[in-house]
Amino acid sequence: MSQPSIPKGTRDFSPEEMAKRNYIFDTIREVYKLYGFRQIETPAMENLSTLMGKYGEEGDKLLFKILNSGDYLKGISDEEILERNTNRLATKISEKGLRYDLTVPFARYVVMHRNEITFPFRRYQIQPVWRADRPQKGRYREFFQCDADIVGSDSLLNEVELLQIIDEVFGRFGIRVCIKLNNRKILSGIAEIIGEAEKIVDITVAIDKLDKIGLEKVNEELASKGISKQAIDLLQPIILLQGSNEEKIETLKTVLKASEKGLEGVTELEFILNKLKVVDIKSELELDLTLARGLNYYTGAIIEVKALDVQIGSITGGGRYDNLTGIFGMPGVSGVGISFGADRIFDVLNQLDLYPKDSIQNTKVLFVNFGEKEEEYILPLIAKMRRENISAEIYPEAAKMKKQMSYANSNNIPFVAIVGENEMAEQKLTLKNMVSGEQKLLTINECIAEL
Repeated sequence: MSQPSIPKGTRDFSPEEMAKRNYIFDTIREVYKLYGFRQIETPAMENLSTLMGKYGEEGDKLLFKILNSGDYLKGISDEEILERNTNRLATKISEKGLRYDLTVPFARYVVMHRNEITFPFRRYQIQPVWRADRPQKGRYREFFQCDADIVGSDSLLNEVELLQIIDEVFGRFGIRVCIKLNNRKILSGIAEIIGEAEKIVDITVAIDKLDKIGLEKVNEELASKGISKQAIDLLQPIILLQGSNEEKIETLKTVLKASEKGLEGVTELEFILNKLKVVDIKSELELDLTLARGLNYYTGAIIEVKALDVQIGSITGGGRYDNLTGIFGMPGVSGVGISFGADRIFDVLNQLDLYPKDSIQNTKVLFVNFGEKEEEYILPLIAKMRRENISAEIYPEAAKMKKQMSYANSNNIPFVAIVGENEMAEQKLTLKNMVSGEQKLLTINECIAEL
């Protein structure tokens, strides 16, 4: 009989790993709540009509589609099957798909619940998403996103607050990061001044890959999309712009002086950077003109976060998407959001060994079980400990002492409580520190104070 397996790009998580993941989720959740965000959840699957066309052509290919229930080939002719037009077939045999991210379902939620929502609406959402991507290091087909979005407000203070959240979260994790910033309007302005305004999507998709494939390959991709050599030449000094954020801003004001939209993007970025100086962001901030994030719905600020001490892709991203709810028949609602990639953060924290010891500890004390009489003495003690928020358990059977101590070691339980006839006679217990080996004879109240 063959061994069971799981799909590529997915993972099982052990109790120890789940303790680490919950530390990540709880930290992010605490910071979101600190900034006044409220939690919602949406279904794992959405109608394909909700998802298709929202992520660009490349994104559409990565949607996991769900076959219709029952005879999904009913109404499909043999000719259509033999034709092997997978896109056309998919629309007939799949009406639903697994969500690709949390932002588009959130936009759908806002439109459906518009009469119950008070704007501006600040929501956070921590749920898994699925992408039919090629699995590789740091890239999974099933992974969690931890999103925060503000809709119904044009204010750039929202961007400032989201960047403060990023700084706060990674400060709590102890991860050194670089927060990269750009603005879609600047990218549109660049496309305009090089004479390729209609090719804005092709340009942004290509230059977004600069870190991964290098300048030469980016230029090849731009040429393959029909962008002229003259335009590509004009693009070079812009995407390779060096200097401080202030110097880049001043250069852009000159370079984009003929583009009203481009200058608007520069003004927005300057506002955000100036406000962040007031709140003293600890993380490194970098204006990066190659940052495009391939998703079609960003219209203003674009945000991406890279870990400085680990080689891994983006661990947080986001931006402003002024027209997203318009796709669902509700125009004029501006939104801005960020998404923490919990799975990549998990990998970074593992590599840097940054988990606090108490975040991955479950049971704090194990009571050794010598038999029925001892069990009856121990059970009220455990109940009292749990009322004091101390995690405790009793070994479920009177096994050999060596086996019970081995269980404590295997599960990283730091203390063992031993209760025999002498302890019961004195109404006490012996508490053993499993790290130092030290033993103390204590009353239950003294033991609680000790722990």
